[in-house]
Amino acid sequence: MAAAGRDRRRTGPRPRILFAAAEVYPLIQTGGLADVAGNLPPALKALGYDVRLLVPAYRRVLNGAGDAVVRAEPRIGETGETVRLLEAALPGHGLPVYLIDAPDRYDRPGNPYVDASGADWPDNAARFGLLGRVIDRIGRGQAGLDWRPDLVHCNDWHTGLGPALLSRSAPRPATVFTIHNLLFQGNFPPEAFDALGLPGVLRSPDALEFHGHLSFIKGGLACADRLVAVSPTYAREITTPEYGCGLDGLLRHRGAALTGILNGVDYAAWDPRRDLYIPQQYWVDDLDRKGEDKAALQKTLGLEIDAGAAVLACISRLSRQKGIDLILAVLDEVLADDRVQVVVLGAGEAKFESSLRSAAADRPGRMAVRIDFDEALAHLIQAGADMLLMPSRFEPCGLTQLYALRYGTVPVARATGGLADTIVDAARGDAATGFLFRGAEPRALLQALRRALALFAGDAPAWRRLMRNGMHCDFGWGESARRYAGLYQELLAARGREAGAN
Repeated sequence: MAAAGRDRRRTGPRPRILFAAAEVYPLIQTGGLADVAGNLPPALKALGYDVRLLVPAYRRVLNGAGDAVVRAEPRIGETGETVRLLEAALPGHGLPVYLIDAPDRYDRPGNPYVDASGADWPDNAARFGLLGRVIDRIGRGQAGLDWRPDLVHCNDWHTGLGPALLSRSAPRPATVFTIHNLLFQGNFPPEAFDALGLPGVLRSPDALEFHGHLSFIKGGLACADRLVAVSPTYAREITTPEYGCGLDGLLRHRGAALTGILNGVDYAAWDPRRDLYIPQQYWVDDLDRKGEDKAALQKTLGLEIDAGAAVLACISRLSRQKGIDLILAVLDEVLADDRVQVVVLGAGEAKFESSLRSAAADRPGRMAVRIDFDEALAHLIQAGADMLLMPSRFEPCGLTQLYALRYGTVPVARATGGLADTIVDAARGDAATGFLFRGAEPRALLQALRRALALFAGDAPAWRRLMRNGMHCDFGWGESARRYAGLYQELLAARGREAGAN
């Protein structure tokens, strides 16, 4: 009988996971959240989970989703608003995606969060409140679908209302909430509580109330069964006042429920052995070919063609968080060496865009700046540069340094968040992959760069060892999915024991 029981457990129904996010690659993307939503669910499916995605049906999503069929038309919230739930397939994977079709909320051009001027859509509380309401309905099996999740996995503030609403229900699915960037919290004026028709019990410091305001992210942090930060170091950092954005007390209180799981990399898209964006593919046994990509990068950006020059690259949002001010502060000293070149690709705060453009104009042939998000150029930079600069003040996980490691482009980064978890400093011997510094100040960045430039110019075998070490690192989605699967199984087992005890 015991053996038969084990067989039934092994061959029973696959755990059902609803994965909710505000964006998903390749349908719509503004940052790393979309990469996670587009890659983690397929990796979980490969482990045997029945995973369905849930995203708003923005105009761009509808245009890219292909044929979508209506699955349900549930009434949502106190107002009884009716929405359509469409089902499509995630391009490239075939994974089911539920789209919340509410044209008044989501059928808008461009960015999912801001208008053409860069200002937040004025009805964002209602827009993402609707997303939370739909999560709640699907989670409780009241959305009219013939499918109900065992576990709901929510991501960032846009989905934070979901775990808060579900916490009031019994029975309900288990809930997981992943923090991709605690800085963005979804805070709204107190009148939003009434405007959204939220239950009074959620207007509490133990749920959605944050200094009198409505905080969507607090709903996830306070009410989800388990919390995940996107790297182990970031999970520790956000429990401190320096990184906790005012929520460190709550996160310390929930410390037993909080863990860190690194994001992964889509190596099908980011691998120099098969990258179609670069003129010369290469790997650890033919690193000389990387020099051809370096020459192509220098030519493309109008830099001096110099195989011996050290090309330092930054591919980033141009903001203080990313340490762009630190890069600007050390440019004069770094470029005093005429064998150093600097490349910057990104967009962001106007003051940084202007300062970088001016710096490049003053250094023709030595520095190039492109204010843009250019996928093809990003691949060429990763392949052609010698070093990647990531002096971030905080970095929850970071993907750019993971791409750089795979391309043999040695990262020089601040030891914070996912950067500290994925880069091994050159001082740590044979396993080293890059250079780390601690203080968020120009002097610390400059010291790290001097270490890197000295090794680059003075010890070619040691530099190639750094390159090869990084290229052999495996940060694929398989390991991340296994970590999440372990968390899911632990949580579902605990829920099962609770249900049995009741």
